[in-house]
Parts: sequence; structure tokens; C-alpha cells
Amino acid sequence: MILFTGFPGFIGERLLPRLLELGPDIPISCLVQERFVETARQRIRAIEDRHRFARGRLAVVVGDITLDRLGLDAAAARRLQDQVTGAWHLAAVYDLAVSAEVGQRVNVEGTARVVELLSGARRLERFHYVSTAYVSGAATGVFRETDLDVGQSFKNHYEETKFRAEVQVARSGLPATIYRPGIVVGDSRTGETAKFDGPYFTLAAMEKIPSPGVFVRIGSGRNTVNIVPVDFVIEALARLSILRESRCRTYHLTDPAPLSTLEISRLFARALGKRFLYLPVPKGLARALLSPGPVRRYLGMPIQALDYFDHPCAYDAAQATADLGMLGVACPRFGDYVDRLVAFYRTHRGQVRREAMA
Repeated sequence: MILFTGFPGFIGERLLPRLLELGPDIPISCLVQERFVETARQRIRAIEDRHRFARGRLAVVVGDITLDRLGLDAAAARRLQDQVTGAWHLAAVYDLAVSAEVGQRVNVEGTARVVELLSGARRLERFHYVSTAYVSGAATGVFRETDLDVGQSFKNHYEETKFRAEVQVARSGLPATIYRPGIVVGDSRTGETAKFDGPYFTLAAMEKIPSPGVFVRIGSGRNTVNIVPVDFVIEALARLSILRESRCRTYHLTDPAPLSTLEISRLFARALGKRFLYLPVPKGLARALLSPGPVRRYLGMPIQALDYFDHPCAYDAAQATADLGMLGVACPRFGDYVDRLVAFYRTHRGQVRREAMA
């Protein structure tokens, strides 16, 4: 049996069918908070309707990673430990504006409880942990897949708590494979996404500014932002998870040729049919301009997002590129799918949430 947390989240809901399709005929038990149980069961029924191979292989277990024994009674926890042979841990708060208290409780303590339970699983063969490339925090230069604690500080509580969670996994002694996606956006083929955050904040702001017009460029605009489409992330997770050599490796699921913030802004503007003059503004002044609540609400951009517009950090993905290359998997170029992202956004911006599901 495989334990899976983070369903029915943005990545988890898309990953499950691919795992079932590629993996052996092993059931998957999804640990789901009680408030999401009915939604999870509906999504499972939808997966089974679309994929015959998924029927009878998915189950919901009511629990909570923030509670002792994941919210299970002692007998249920022991049964799980006796039966589990693999585990996926995706459940987290994916929100740049997360408070220190919530990030600590969900991302850090939640991961600690998952690790604690799995440490008693005698048959565990592999633990798959989904982290983020942004455990790099405020580190500059090249951040490698073999890097973790390089003495970095952090731009927000999200980064710091995901870093502390990954440290626990790395030090647990479990047979873990760690995946660090970049900033995940919609599907490169359809543009579909379940949430409009991250780079979509730029789209929301651009929509509200008249064209021709002036748009803010924070800093030089030459530093890169690492954006990856969700279909690439899903395929990379699924394919690497069944690769024998991936055991105990860490992978950057990032774009090996990322674009600069200015290049991304220009592509977004072109896809929106707008033209802007990009006015350079120091980050401190941009923060001051965005600080008033009414301004943030009008532009639809949290102040924490500004730190990603001008941060000189590149993500080396040598191991991921090599292993995925053997499997025929590569990250699409942003310029090849940006029009589909923007088209989906314009059609669905009033129907898709901005906040992330824990």
C-alpha cells in the first residue's frame, strides 16, 4: 500500500492517475482532512470514470498531518505502518504570505509527523517528498541539487518552513527521493490550472493598467524566474519515482533555460495584446508603493511576490536533466506555451481561486 498526502491538491490530483498508470498494481490510500473528504471522494470517482486502470485502487483515509499519528487511532496507525511500502508527501501550505505559525504547524511539524510514522514502517521501500526549489531562500549564485543548508536566510516564512521540512526528510534516514519544483503554472498544452498565484499576479496587474502605458520593472530585470508547467512536473515526478537510480537523490524540477523577469513580462504583455514601457524601480520603493492594502487588492499582488522579481539565483538541474533525458522528458520553453496560459487565465479568471489548498 502507498500512503499519499496532498490530495485533492493542485499537483496531487493530477499526479495520482499517472502514478496508477505507470506503477505496479498497488492500492493508494490518500490521507485527507475531514473537511476535504467529500471533495476527495468526488475527485476519486472522477478519476475512476476517466481511467479504467484506477478503479478500486484509490481509498480515502481521514486524517491530518498536523496531529499525532496523523490523526489516526493507535490501531489504525499500526496497521498503516505494517502495510505501507511507499509514501508520497505533498501536503503543505503553498503560500508566499503564510504566517510563521501556520507554516511551522503544517509544513514543519506536519512533515515531522509523517517522517515519524514512516520511521516505524518496516516494509517501506521509498519515500517521495515534494519540496520546492526555493528552499534556496536568499542564496545567490548557483544553487545545486546537492545543496540544502548553505547558511542562507529566507525571503518569507514559506521558504523557511519548506527548508526546515526538507532538512528533516534529508536527515531522517528514510529511503527518500526529494523533488524541488520551480514556480508551477498551468498545463503547457491547455493552460489549465487550479489556482492563479505566482506569475499570474503579474497578469492580473497588467490587465488593470492601460495600454500603451507604463509597467514597473523591479531592478535590472535581468535576473531569472524559474517557471515550470504542471504537466512537466507531473511527468517528471511520476517517471522519476519508478526509476531505480532515483532512490536517495534530490532533483530540481526546474527550467534549465529560464527567462529573465523582463522577458517574461514582455511575453505576458504580448499575449494580452498590450504594450508597456518598463520603468525601473528599486525594490524598496516598489514595496512602499504596494504596501497600502487598497493598492495590493486592486493589482491583485501580495507584497511577498516582489522578492522574486529581482533575485540573482540560478538552479542547476544537472541530475534531473540527465535522468529525465534518459526517459525522454524535458521542460517545455516558456515562450512556447505562454499564450495558452494567458488564454486560460482570461477565460477563467473569475472561476479559479488565488489561494493554495493545504
